[in-house]
Amino acid sequence: MTTTPRLLQREQRMKFGTQMLAEGVRFRLWAPNSNFVALKIYDLDLVVPMGKLARGWYEVEVDAARAGMRYRFVLDDGAEVPDPATRFQPEDVDGPSEIIDPLAFGWTDIGWRGHEWEELVLYELHIGTFTQEGTFRAAMDKLDHLVELGVTAIEIMPIADFPGRWNWGYDGAQLFAPDSSYGRPEDLKALVDLAHAKGLSVFLDVVYNHFGPKGNYLAVYAPLTTEHYETPWGSAVNFDDAGSTMVREFFLPMPATGSMNSISTGYGSTRCTKSATPASATCCRNWPSRSAPPPMAGTCISWSKTKRTRRAGLSAATMARPGSITGSGATTSTTGSMSR
Repeated sequence: MTTTPRLLQREQRMKFGTQMLAEGVRFRLWAPNSNFVALKIYDLDLVVPMGKLARGWYEVEVDAARAGMRYRFVLDDGAEVPDPATRFQPEDVDGPSEIIDPLAFGWTDIGWRGHEWEELVLYELHIGTFTQEGTFRAAMDKLDHLVELGVTAIEIMPIADFPGRWNWGYDGAQLFAPDSSYGRPEDLKALVDLAHAKGLSVFLDVVYNHFGPKGNYLAVYAPLTTEHYETPWGSAVNFDDAGSTMVREFFLPMPATGSMNSISTGYGSTRCTKSATPASATCCRNWPSRSAPPPMAGTCISWSKTKRTRRAGLSAATMARPGSITGSGATTSTTGSMSR
């Protein structure tokens, strides 16, 4: 007798971006450098001023807003910008953002517990080049091949929304949104859900110390970057300069949500890449570790919380310890070192 898989909905609430309500949607934007912000919803032909709150926040609730509708924020100079916490950019990085309901997808991996650290055989996977189609859905058809090879985990190279059709992933502009050339958020979730069904852990490669050269507008109306550090890719993210508290809060939900769009804990792990600031570099090497606490609260955003890593079958102490996993004739680094 066959049984229908139990469906599970997952959500992580955030201060930024959109929040589905019982009736309508709440929109929030942190824009301390702007004196006025309005919300523009194209599907409703609506432009409504947002209420100004303390500490540079703007907020408005729209009862008629629904998932699938597209919107932008309008600044005091008339510029129309996408949501920095957008979950999907169907018309690329400069286009309007789409309202996504994170509870719409029904997960079937309720029993997934991940692998022990020593069981991991990682396959680094670039969605755009892994298949001819270069999409999340096409990658699903190749998972059996990886299982046959002896792979137990896939590490997906960065998928944060980038400008254009082709990119290795290190020019991400919208960090909460998977790139639309690879598919929609629910396609990514379907890939992760199927990978778990086939016994594969899923890791996500992330870039948190800089943005790509095009498509991120947050620095226009908020202190997103700092000149205290230099990177070869542009201004460093402001994790420890004036106004950095809210910047850190913007990044902190990403290890648990990020481009996965509210996947719950336990699907795998993020790892540090291209960390350039001294504080974040030290943090990524040593945290999570009881003997080496984070050097600065809020800066250690590239590792998962201890509880989450244990649900993935990885102890915090093991994640902090340098090492490598060898499989199929290749060795893949699994430390928190600056590997890119």
